[in-house]
Amino acid sequence: MSSETRFLVTGARGMLGRDLEAALAGRPVTLLGRADLDVTDPSAVADAVRGHDVVVNAAAYTAVDAAEDDEATALAVNGTAVGHLAEAAAASGAKLVQVSTDYVFDGSATEPYAEDAPLAPVSAYGRTKAEGERLARAAHPDGTFVVRTAWLYGQHGPNFATTMLKLAAARDTVSVVDDQVGQPTWTADLAAQIVALVDSGAPAGVYHGTASGRASWFDFARAVFSAAGLDPARVLPTDSSAFVRPAPRPAFSVLGHGAWERAGLAPMRAWDDALADAARRGVLTAP
Repeated sequence: MSSETRFLVTGARGMLGRDLEAALAGRPVTLLGRADLDVTDPSAVADAVRGHDVVVNAAAYTAVDAAEDDEATALAVNGTAVGHLAEAAAASGAKLVQVSTDYVFDGSATEPYAEDAPLAPVSAYGRTKAEGERLARAAHPDGTFVVRTAWLYGQHGPNFATTMLKLAAARDTVSVVDDQVGQPTWTADLAAQIVALVDSGAPAGVYHGTASGRASWFDFARAVFSAAGLDPARVLPTDSSAFVRPAPRPAFSVLGHGAWERAGLAPMRAWDDALADAARRGVLTAP
């Protein structure tokens, strides 16, 4: 892609959307938040996509627990709307980057999920995101890039890292589960990786946009405390039975990165290196 490639970012006011704006600084880009575009309106979507070369869909219904009781609304945003975007992108000759999730898997694996692993969502949120993947690839098979991510944190929205720092200011100790494993991923790194993917001319398909390595939530919390200059011993381990929530969480959310290597691109850096960099840049600060 050239420097004149015209990008459209939906969900542009969210945590990833704001970092996509930064990653695309100086390039032609249209940034549309929820108030600017109703992604469930096919006519509005078609109008918005027209004239762009790349559409990055960061719009999503992300209230994982609420989706259990309102799957229809989640499906409209995470599923049906993605189909509208893919159809509009295909009609305009644009590429579509659909940001998806580890929740499309059931979390029962013991080795990293390959990009072509069978989908088996166990929550309403996961089912709706899986449907979005299916509709996008069906409507625009040669131009859809599904980028699955997980465990996101960043400067521009509520997330696990900022929650830990708020708790640190209010409590002597914090209990965090150590029986769920994944890949903490900085949204700034993910945004840069998405732009690099589009620019590279890599083939359409599924890519896993997560940091390298693996950690439990307990490991992640201790690293956040350390990076913020706090005592990591204040983080105590517990298990998922202490935090029962409406939607089941995948116990194992480690995603494989083979597609990057096959496309001649480097996977994202190690999660702890990214976290240290985020801390140096002021993304993690104790209240």
